[in-house]
Amino acid sequence: MKSFLVERFYWKGLFYLEEAIFMGFEELYKRVSPRLKRIANFYNGRSSFFDRDDLYQEMASHLWNNFKNRVPEGLNDTYIIKGCEFHILNYMRKEKEKAYKISLEAPINENGDTLKENLPSGAESLDRTVDKRMLVDYIMNNGFSKREKDVFGLLLKGYTVREAGGKLGISHVMVVKLKNRLINKVTKLV
Repeated sequence: MKSFLVERFYWKGLFYLEEAIFMGFEELYKRVSPRLKRIANFYNGRSSFFDRDDLYQEMASHLWNNFKNRVPEGLNDTYIIKGCEFHILNYMRKEKEKAYKISLEAPINENGDTLKENLPSGAESLDRTVDKRMLVDYIMNNGFSKREKDVFGLLLKGYTVREAGGKLGISHVMVVKLKNRLINKVTKLV
């Protein structure tokens, strides 16, 4: 039936053909629009430049351009929707900010400090190292006894339970009890 209408409109003129194409697009758009909105919501926030409306609009324009070129003919809705999704993924990938290379030896301030000097020397990232330091300071300053702080400090330095007990002059069993008490207090604090 659609092909008959399209042929009939074609003989009457191009305007009617475009109107018939638009009517077919409107039906397709009504069917796939809710799923395109869900996809736009899913990918919202993954790019600093595009929001949900931009992504939805880009998928709708991609759908319209393909429909004008008769690409969706004979394809099921899922295939068409996946094509729109892949289009916005490529669109976001092309617009993503590029990573720039920075030399570790180049000075980063007027004092001549380099980035290499400011980075931590371990395999951990800087923010993780800072978080650990803040957590240790928080623990040390929140109501622990002197003995608990001593045990905590020695265990942080890498001493075993027996070594910490020998250093403090207490049994290793007492160190284990203090360690368990510390764990309970820290879990309540955090």
